[in-house]
Amino acid sequence: MITGAVAAGNPLSARAGARALADGGTAVDAVIAGALTAAVAEAVLTGPGAGGFLLVRPPGGPATVLDFFVAVPGLGPGGRALDPADLHAFTVPFGTTEQVFHIGPASVAVPGMLAGLDEASRRFGRLPLADLVRPAVDLARAGVVVAEEAAYLHQILEEMLGHTPASAAQFTPDGRAAAPGATLVFNDLATTLERFGREGAACMYGGVVGEEILRYLAATGGLITGDDMAAYRVVERDPVEVTFRDVTVLTNPPPSSGGVLIAAALAQMDGVGDAADDAAFYEGMARAQAAANAVRGPGFHDGLADEDFLERFWASMRAGDQPGGGPSRKPTGTTHVSAIDAEGGMASLSSSNGSGSGVVAPGTGVLLNNMLGESDLNPAGFGSLPPGARMTSMMAPTLLLRDGRPLAAVGSAGSNRLRSAILMVVAGMVDSGLGPADAVRRPRVHHECGGVDVEGGVPADAVGALRDAGFDLRLWDEANLYFGGVSAVGVVAGGLEAAGDPRRGGGAAGVDDEGRVVHL
Repeated sequence: MITGAVAAGNPLSARAGARALADGGTAVDAVIAGALTAAVAEAVLTGPGAGGFLLVRPPGGPATVLDFFVAVPGLGPGGRALDPADLHAFTVPFGTTEQVFHIGPASVAVPGMLAGLDEASRRFGRLPLADLVRPAVDLARAGVVVAEEAAYLHQILEEMLGHTPASAAQFTPDGRAAAPGATLVFNDLATTLERFGREGAACMYGGVVGEEILRYLAATGGLITGDDMAAYRVVERDPVEVTFRDVTVLTNPPPSSGGVLIAAALAQMDGVGDAADDAAFYEGMARAQAAANAVRGPGFHDGLADEDFLERFWASMRAGDQPGGGPSRKPTGTTHVSAIDAEGGMASLSSSNGSGSGVVAPGTGVLLNNMLGESDLNPAGFGSLPPGARMTSMMAPTLLLRDGRPLAAVGSAGSNRLRSAILMVVAGMVDSGLGPADAVRRPRVHHECGGVDVEGGVPADAVGALRDAGFDLRLWDEANLYFGGVSAVGVVAGGLEAAGDPRRGGGAAGVDDEGRVVHL
């Protein structure tokens, strides 16, 4: 029987989390170990230069959210606003579409990752940070073998990865994107992570690592000041709560938008009956996603930081006031770790580097985020947000409870598509009675820009039902990482089950009742 389990965007991250559980750690220890290992195994997607969110429910509750997402720089006498002309644009091919990305030193927002992991460890963990970081340090020094899914990301982001000398040396040592099977060694990053294990977040905020980053950014046109780093704080928030069937769903609150939009879709679905078959399921998914997309109209992002946002949001949903919006189609650098421990503790941690800024401060190994250059996170235009503001995000770590007891911990990568991915996995587990593995593997649909992307493998009768319902369909031949990357752990008969998304090379690991770490 599996007594504790971890799912992550990479099998090595999942195994590091399961090892923490086997060593007596909590679910939070597990996701910290997993996230730190992901900083190496998925170094393009996350790391000390990123930001994120942790939704945690200790045994017996209550649940809380630690917001350690990025902040807008520019505080203090040396602060200045972003000039959009300082951003470097490059085009990324993605299937049959292209996306313009904005990177460079001016795109870097104040990172929160190490502050968040440090606070989570102190408040909800049992194991020393030095122990939790050890698998990541060892992996960074031994080298990471680049899997096929990672190689694809390296290929499409090659221009970003080679943007600065230190980044090029770290990610394109042979002058080109790493091919499948290549080994990348991260010695500088190993040193940074080892320092974090000894010093905690102080190494970034006022310490050696932060000083090196500030020095490099100051010399190359970055905006982060010492005042920005000194002022950064982890923010504790109450999760958004919505009832879906007989399940309580907890997810990420404003000023992030992903959790609110998932809650809106679930609320819309809760008003109709369970899906009787595949055709009804997929049509219901498309309609719920369309209803959630409809609330992303003018003014939606402007009000996310208001204290009464949720009250006004639910009122507008009840009134049917749902102006249309136009979400993005781009891939971004996000990953996720979910865990449930033997005592019923639950943790769901999402983190992101955006698409990555292409900036690695020499000697640190830290790839910094490009959130100031992410168009989705700057709806009023680049440079419009005030210094110190906490930026919005689509990330939505999510927990499910039934009768107050743990049911599942879920989260996803995938920019705007992560909402659809989480929604479909939650509905698959609750409405269709699927375990996490089957729910994660189930083919997906994603409503966007007036049409529906249909992943390869969706049953033909469901495709026909979607077409008959009037949706403009964009058919994909096979499964694709475009449709997100869910990491899910759930309670099933006889214990726990976990699954990392095969679309992104995810993995899962657990601890059995004899204390052994096992692959799931």
